[in-house]
Amino acid sequence: MRHVTLVLVRNNYASTTLAPQEIFLSAGRLWEQLHGEDEAGRFEVSVVTVDGRPVASCHGVGITPHGGIHDIEHTDVIILSSSGLDVDEELAYHQALYPWLRHHHRQGAYVGSICTGAAFLAEAGLLDARRATTHWAIVSRYARRFPAVHWHADELITEDDRLLTCGGVHAGLDMSLYLVEKFCGHEVALQCARALVLDLPRTHQSGYAILPLSRPHQDERIREVEAFICARYADDLSVEQLAGKALMSPRTFMRRFKAATGRLPGNYLQARRIAVARELLEAGAQSIREVSDRVGYEDLAYFRKLFKRETGMTPAEYRRRFPAALDALAPG
Repeated sequence: MRHVTLVLVRNNYASTTLAPQEIFLSAGRLWEQLHGEDEAGRFEVSVVTVDGRPVASCHGVGITPHGGIHDIEHTDVIILSSSGLDVDEELAYHQALYPWLRHHHRQGAYVGSICTGAAFLAEAGLLDARRATTHWAIVSRYARRFPAVHWHADELITEDDRLLTCGGVHAGLDMSLYLVEKFCGHEVALQCARALVLDLPRTHQSGYAILPLSRPHQDERIREVEAFICARYADDLSVEQLAGKALMSPRTFMRRFKAATGRLPGNYLQARRIAVARELLEAGAQSIREVSDRVGYEDLAYFRKLFKRETGMTPAEYRRRFPAALDALAPG
C-alpha cells in the first residue's frame, strides 16, 4: 500500500486534486468490484493544504482537506494541484511549501505537479537543471522566470529524478495513471483506466512522451496543409507539393509552417506516420512490415530505427507490451 499526498494550493482547479484521488483509490478496487473479485487497493490518499484549512478553487469550489502538509510524516508520492494563471501571489503565499517539498524528495518521494503547479516545484529549486513541462500557453512565461529549468513545451509528461510535471489540467489524469503503472504494473493501470472509462496514459515511460503534432495556431492555410498531410501521410509528399497546396513559395511555406506548428514539414509527416503506426500496433497488427508499408516507409530497417527513436521501443516491443495486456482484459 503506497501513500499519496495531494496538495491543494489556493485558487486551484478542483479536478486536478479530485481526479487523481479517484484514480489512485480506484487502482486495485474498482475493476475488482465490477467483476465481483476481492479488492486489493494499492494506494491510500491524503488531501492537504499548507495550513490545513479549506481552500476554494478558482471557480469557487470549496474543498476541505484531511489536514496540513506538516501532518504528513512519510509519503511515497506528492502531487500539487494546478493553480490559476496569476501564479505570483500564490508563490509568495505558499512559502512553507518549498522546504517541505525538498525534504520529502530527499526522503525518496516522487513529487509531481499538474499544469501551472510546476511553478511551485520550480520555486522550490527542485527543477533546476531538470526537464519539465507545463501548459503550452504559459511555458514561455515560466522559462523567463525560471531559466535554470529545461522546459519542454511539447511534452505532455516529464519525469526527471523522481520529479514529474505535466501540461494541461487534464494531463493530471495521464500522470496519475502513469504513476499507477509505475508502482503497480501495466495490467493494473489498464484495468484502472478501463474501469473508469479513460484512455491509457498518453505517455508510457520516462524518456518519451506522445507529442501533439502541432501547437494551437490560427494560420488557416497551414491548417489546410496539416489536414492534407494527416490524410495522405503514406504518400511521398515533397515540400514543393505542400507549398503548392498552400499557394506559397517553398521558402515562404517552410517559414510559415515552422512558425505555426513548431515543426518542419518533414518532421511533422514523420510524427503523423509514427502516430498511425502506434495505432496499428495497438490494434493488433501482426506484421511490422505491413505497418511500415502502410505508413509510407519501404525501408523496414529505417522504420524500426525511427519508431524506436520516437517512442523508446522497437515496433516489436511496443506490439508485445500493449496488445497482449489489452487482450487479457477483454470480456469473457
